[in-house]
Amino acid sequence: MRFKDKVVLVTGGAQGLGKAICEKFAGEGATVVVADINETTAKATAAEIEEKYKVTAQGINMDVTDDFAVHTTMEEIEDTYGGLEVLIANAGILKAREITQFPVSEWRQVIEVNLIGYMICAKHACQIMQKRKSGSIIQINSKSGKKGSFRNSAYAASKFGGIGLTQSLALEMAEFGVRVNAVCPGNLLDGTLWQDSLFKQYAQTQGLTVEEVRKKYMDQVPLGRGCSYDDVTSVVAFLASDEASYMTGQAINITGGQEMR
Repeated sequence: MRFKDKVVLVTGGAQGLGKAICEKFAGEGATVVVADINETTAKATAAEIEEKYKVTAQGINMDVTDDFAVHTTMEEIEDTYGGLEVLIANAGILKAREITQFPVSEWRQVIEVNLIGYMICAKHACQIMQKRKSGSIIQINSKSGKKGSFRNSAYAASKFGGIGLTQSLALEMAEFGVRVNAVCPGNLLDGTLWQDSLFKQYAQTQGLTVEEVRKKYMDQVPLGRGCSYDDVTSVVAFLASDEASYMTGQAINITGGQEMR
């Protein structure tokens, strides 16, 4: 129960990895705020968490790219719960195209959500945490934040930028006792994003079948399997806990060794 009586906000928390993160913290006693652009799903996820883990959970609408809306939401969280101990910046999108065919509007949208959205949420979380002189911010980054991604330039650029932002915030907030880290998962092949979107996108942009895409990414992993939600949530919870009190400005690989190839 490392997070009993602590308030944890997870953006993009209604489904997929975000939901798994919410459940991880709820299972360790946290009060969980499930923030998502899909308010209906966020509320359903919060209700499910309350029923399953017997903790307080709240589902809210949040567009991470809307500075005023995020500010208002953060104020409401502070007023309701008295503070915010942990922010998990998980909200993100991915659009893959070859650069010669990439509409600038779509490229910009990926940067807007993945990088600027992270900055906006971190900005307002820092305002709360700075006053309390404690807190932990964790960005869900990607292996694509450390190595270029084939025909996936917008996503990689947004994630490279996320690591730079993470390190910069860690330097800026260290004097206030606020730690800022990132995790860089490998391919969540059985996760919602891959199953609903990425397999089809990558098959189209790389001229492969879905089965060939799966084999391609499996073959890149020395440990021989895809990344799982549990692989990621365990590291996220560790980084948010007091056990990682001397860690800040880090971008931790969770890739089964894939970055070595």
